[in-house]
Amino acid sequence: MMDVVGNNIANVNTAGFKSAQITFGEAMAQTLQGPAGAGLESGGTNPLQIGLGVQVASIDGVFTQGATQITGRPTDIAVQGDGFFILDDSGGRVYTRAGSFRWDESGNLVAPGGQLVQGWLADPTGAIQTQTAVTAINLPLSQVIDPVETTEVLVGGNLSADTAINDTHTTSIVVYDSLGDPQELLVEFEKTAANTWTASATMNGTNLTLSSTSVTFDSTGALTSAGTITVTGYTPPGAAAINIDLDLAGGSPLVQFGGSSSAESVDQDGNAIGFLTDFSIASNGTISGQFSNGETKVLAMIATATFNNPSGLIRAGETRFEASVNSGQPL
Repeated sequence: MMDVVGNNIANVNTAGFKSAQITFGEAMAQTLQGPAGAGLESGGTNPLQIGLGVQVASIDGVFTQGATQITGRPTDIAVQGDGFFILDDSGGRVYTRAGSFRWDESGNLVAPGGQLVQGWLADPTGAIQTQTAVTAINLPLSQVIDPVETTEVLVGGNLSADTAINDTHTTSIVVYDSLGDPQELLVEFEKTAANTWTASATMNGTNLTLSSTSVTFDSTGALTSAGTITVTGYTPPGAAAINIDLDLAGGSPLVQFGGSSSAESVDQDGNAIGFLTDFSIASNGTISGQFSNGETKVLAMIATATFNNPSGLIRAGETRFEASVNSGQPL
C-alpha cells in the first residue's frame, strides 16, 4: 500500500497521470474447529478460525476526469471525459491521457518520447473520413492552398444622383487570374442622363468587353437594368482568359441616392496561393490551418480510443498504457 500511495504522491504533478487504488483481501484462514449444526439437546456452534495474514486483492487504476490547466502551448491538449490519445511507438500502439504534444522537424505531431500521434488526415476538399484506419498526423510547413480564379465580383454602394452629366466614378477591384496572380480591374461608371449610367472596364490598360454597358435606376434609386454584367476580353500572360461576372444586385446592391458616390467591390470569390502560417485545434480534435491568403482549411483530426475496462490496461511507463486481454480492444 505504501508503494501505491507513494507512487500517487510522486506523480501529483505528472500530466495525464492516473492514480491507483489498492484493495486488500485475507490471505487464508486456519480452521481449528468446524461449524456444528443444532441438535435435539444443544444449539449449533460457529467455526473457530484464525486469520493468517493479508494479501493484495487488486490494484486498480482510477480513470476519472482530472483537472485541466492552461499552458499557453497550442499543441497541449486534454481529453474531456473517457478516452485516450493513440500513439504509434515504433510500430506498436500505446495509449495515453497526457496530451503534451509538439511538432517535429518533419511536421509530425509527436509525444515527448517521439511517439507519433494518430488520427486522420483530411482529403483535398477538407473532409475527414473517420471510418478509415488511423495514421500519423503530418502537417508539412510547405503545405499550400491552390489559388482560386475570380469568377464573380459583388459590386455595391451608391452612384450619387447628384453627379453631373458626363462625370464619372471609378472603382479599383483586385481580382485573381487562374494562376493566382492579382490583377487590377478598373470599372468606370459615367453618368449619361438622369438615372442612367454607362459602365466600362479596363485591365492593365486593355479595354474590356462588357455584356451590357447600361446601368439604370428608377425614381426610388433602385437598380432596374441587368443585375449581372459579364466582363471578358483580356488574357493575363500564361493564365486563362478573364471571365468575370459583376453582380450589381447581390447582397449589397448598387443604388442611386443623393450624397457622394461609394460604389466599390463588396466581395469577390478569388484567392491567391496560400502558404500555411498557423494552425488551431478545435474542441473535437480537428486541426485547421490558417493560410497567408486568409483562408482556413481543415487538415486533420486527432483520434481517441476507449476501452470497456480501462483498469485492465497495462502501465508502460511515461504515462502510457498498453492494451491487455482484460482491457478489451480499443474502440
